[in-house]
Amino acid sequence: MNKSLTPSAYNAELTIPPSKSYMQRAVAIAALADGKTTIFNPDFSNDSRAGLGVARALGCEVEEFKDRVEIMRKSKTVADTVNVGEAGLGLRLYTPICSLLRSGITITGGGTLLKRPVDEMVAPLKQLGVTATLTDHCAPVHTTGILQGGEATVDAGKSSQFLSGLLIALPRASKSSHLVLSAINSRPYVEMTIEIVKQFGGEIYNFDFKEIYIKPIAHYDGCKYFVEGDWSSAAAHLAAGAIGGKAVINGLNCNSLQADKAIIEVLRNCGANMEIDSMTIITRKTKNLKAFEFDATDAPDLFPVLAALAANCNGISEITGTQRLIHKESNRAQSIAEEFEKLGIKVDITSNENRMLIHGGKIHGGVTVSAHHDHRMAMALAVMSLNADAPVTIEDAESVAKSYPKFWDDWNNAL
Repeated sequence: MNKSLTPSAYNAELTIPPSKSYMQRAVAIAALADGKTTIFNPDFSNDSRAGLGVARALGCEVEEFKDRVEIMRKSKTVADTVNVGEAGLGLRLYTPICSLLRSGITITGGGTLLKRPVDEMVAPLKQLGVTATLTDHCAPVHTTGILQGGEATVDAGKSSQFLSGLLIALPRASKSSHLVLSAINSRPYVEMTIEIVKQFGGEIYNFDFKEIYIKPIAHYDGCKYFVEGDWSSAAAHLAAGAIGGKAVINGLNCNSLQADKAIIEVLRNCGANMEIDSMTIITRKTKNLKAFEFDATDAPDLFPVLAALAANCNGISEITGTQRLIHKESNRAQSIAEEFEKLGIKVDITSNENRMLIHGGKIHGGVTVSAHHDHRMAMALAVMSLNADAPVTIEDAESVAKSYPKFWDDWNNAL
């Protein structure tokens, strides 16, 4: 789908959708829990719907309502193949979870997910009793053996998602586990996982992200769980308000563990006019936004929107963490440089220094740009269109459905 956007003032007031990161974790734990779990304020993005499908394949009854989802494990029968759609988090969460429930199961997906390497899962799973066979370093993943627990060394330097999967699965293993972390990135996402595991009755002891101990428990307890608002989705609107008019965003937890809450820090650093009151954040158009420096290593999903913000700042902004962008829905560093160049914005990528330099300046429209089938790129390009000097057409605009199906409705209502 192509989306043509005319430069416009921006005026949004909306309640941000729920966090798909928390939603996916809640569904995964509920699939292992005894009793019924009710998830309030559920997310129904493509990734979260894929997770609900996996829960059904793992023997759960899943009922969907507008305001809640109810999940109850009804059967010990587990499908021989589960499909996580295009969810990278889903693949890495459910590989250890499925290995806990059945020996001999295939975890597959679709789209660009089948081109994203997951070699980091193989060695730790082997140490914990499971043999994982990859398909050319990627999914489909076939596992044999049952996840037993024990001691394993985990490299979470490229992604912490598999570590989160282990932290969800291992409390239900037959013996205690000791994970030694050889590298770690995206610490806030691991903290999120530990937080929600504890809410369902798990016992995890984290020693400064160097060692993590997991105590086996008899069962997870089904519970009532409320999904907080999604900072990743909010970031595009908050940036749009700062460069294009006004954004009033409701439903955000300012004490959240979500990594993308860092958008507030960046907006402060570049001098944006901003108000924060309880669960509402307001940004207003600010003249002469300043270039900024930010390390996005722990918040790679913010990168495209930060780049769009930087394009509207005076001077050269520096964002560190480009190595985290290679195996996303697209190679985001390359995609940002390629599409921003079409819009007249110079982007320098220094791979050896793991950073990106964005030269703020005049944004030229009258062009067609591509989201590269990447939801975060589509949102960032929408932000870029606000101050362009002519209309901008975005290809693959439908990619927002991966995380934020109503994005274009909310965006159109603000123009």
